[in-house]
Amino acid sequence: MADITPATLMSIYRTATTIRQCDERFLAMLTAGEIAITYYSPRGQEVISAATAAHLTRDDYVVTTYRGLHDHIAKGVPLPQLWAEFLGRATGTCKGKGGPMHITHPASGLMVTTGLVGAGLPIANGFALSSLMRQDGRVTVCNFGDGATNIGAFHEALNLATLWNLPIVFVCQNNQYGEKTPFANHTKADSIAIRGSSYAMRSVTVEGNDATAMYAAAGEAIGLARRGAGPTLIEALTFRFRGHNFGDDSSYIPAEEMAAAAERDSVPRLRALLLAEGHATEADLAGLEKDVAAAIDEAVEFALTSPFPDADENRRDIYRDEVTV
Repeated sequence: MADITPATLMSIYRTATTIRQCDERFLAMLTAGEIAITYYSPRGQEVISAATAAHLTRDDYVVTTYRGLHDHIAKGVPLPQLWAEFLGRATGTCKGKGGPMHITHPASGLMVTTGLVGAGLPIANGFALSSLMRQDGRVTVCNFGDGATNIGAFHEALNLATLWNLPIVFVCQNNQYGEKTPFANHTKADSIAIRGSSYAMRSVTVEGNDATAMYAAAGEAIGLARRGAGPTLIEALTFRFRGHNFGDDSSYIPAEEMAAAAERDSVPRLRALLLAEGHATEADLAGLEKDVAAAIDEAVEFALTSPFPDADENRRDIYRDEVTV
């Protein structure tokens, strides 16, 4: 297992806490009717993104899916611009025209958020191929859910990645449900990782709720990709604590399954580890959490006071410019 310093653990906790607090604020505002957006909660999957991103540079690429808030934040998309985009404001990362399902911020290396299940994998291969051809040392991380592994693009992307020895890491955030369908009801295989072996790809399964285990697995895979040793498929086991999207009450998830998953919840688990190992005091963590809340307050205020795109902006980059003949 890769060594992880107390400072790195604290950094991962700060990122995971930022993700969770942002999620809680979005859910609270939606419930109160203060905002109206399409929203997919990443609750339960925070540490996967935070621990993986701890190994990435700003120049590395990340591709994610519509349940991607945790990946956006972990990769460093600025909170004010991120919140503004979620709320459709002109100051957002895509000038308010992308919304929650299409966040893009190349300056942070967050290249694509796709609204189509599985669509990000071949796109991520394109970024990795570009890095390979230019020999720029960048690594691409592609995040997706367990449901996406039943899409043809998953199999095509893994095959090409190994064939071309691309510098890419595929991270399947296996939260046990493909929309409302339990894993066992949509996949016969015992794991996602076993599918990677079909393409001669290095594949591992890791406890995605364990920050140290996730950090070690991601570090090894990213290191191999950066050194030219090819791609890895990581199956990060986790759980989705909210419904598929806002408004889904998760009534199809057995209560005992939800309760058991709560015992392994990644953010409280990491917090307890920091305290138990003496890496932080309760006062340290309370101060960190207060600072995160203040940063989110500022981001929300920035978004809410920002204008919506005007009519001209709504047409720009969408329709072909009109040409006078």
